[in-house]
Amino acid sequence: MSNQVVLKTTAAAIEKMKAYYVSSLQPKVPQGGIFSAKIPGCTITAYKSGKVMFQGPESTQEASRWGTAESNEIPKAPTVKKTTNYTPPASISSMSIIGSDEVGTGDYFGPITVVAVYVDKKQIPLLKELGVRDSKNLNDDQIKKIAKDLLTVVPYSLLSLHNPKYNELQQRGMNQGQIKAWLHNQAIRNVSEKITPEAPEAILIDQFVQPDTYYKYLARQKDVQKKNVYFATKGESVHVAVAAASILARYAFVKQFDELSKKAGFSLPKGAGAQVDAAAAKLIKKYGEESLKKFTKLHFANTEKAKRLI
Repeated sequence: MSNQVVLKTTAAAIEKMKAYYVSSLQPKVPQGGIFSAKIPGCTITAYKSGKVMFQGPESTQEASRWGTAESNEIPKAPTVKKTTNYTPPASISSMSIIGSDEVGTGDYFGPITVVAVYVDKKQIPLLKELGVRDSKNLNDDQIKKIAKDLLTVVPYSLLSLHNPKYNELQQRGMNQGQIKAWLHNQAIRNVSEKITPEAPEAILIDQFVQPDTYYKYLARQKDVQKKNVYFATKGESVHVAVAAASILARYAFVKQFDELSKKAGFSLPKGAGAQVDAAAAKLIKKYGEESLKKFTKLHFANTEKAKRLI
């Protein structure tokens, strides 16, 4: 019998998991489920009840990325927290750092947007005063207001990869993890150049893949940032710089999403659910199947679902 771990978490955390595993999502989801994903050594299934089940030989390791298992679901066992060179130091929240985050990876429509932000330690109280926190806990109006303030007080780099280019890279064999790694590294480099000769005490990336895999993805890139680079899931709760990056990324994403809706001639839904399938089918009827290359991430299962709706 394979190992099994169950976590109880929030809807927001499940959406983040879905975006993290987007390239491994399975077309079939069990009744009451939100998504199912399969990676080497582990199958992950999230349910509307808030439970997320990890099954397979790598279940314990994979589940530990997201939280603590329910004690009544699995037997307790002594665990040793493994510290790596990429684990943020305990004092990182009070350091001057570059933080990076991305949005749009789990959305069928709209670009992938990555932002890196430099926050000097002296600015931390100001950013908190401005209301900077995890963008998932803010509505669009709050994000807009905070983002406009942030644009004037922090050095940043914003990169948006629109779907025509995304599809081209994906068809050339790049997976979404590789694409995101390239964007994060480039955004961090851009901010590093902006603040020179000043240098950050650390760099914190909102973790979307194992650090060793991240650097493997960047093996052919020049000027890869490696010094004092750390990774953390839920990085926006580790340092305000990642939260600021998350807000600016969401702000830019929403603006560009609205522009895409204007081009479509109707409001496009976010995410990758059934309403997205219907919108994609509407695009096909209106502009032809070729139009999906411009509006969507073609490799998502929504493409085939939309075709079946025609």
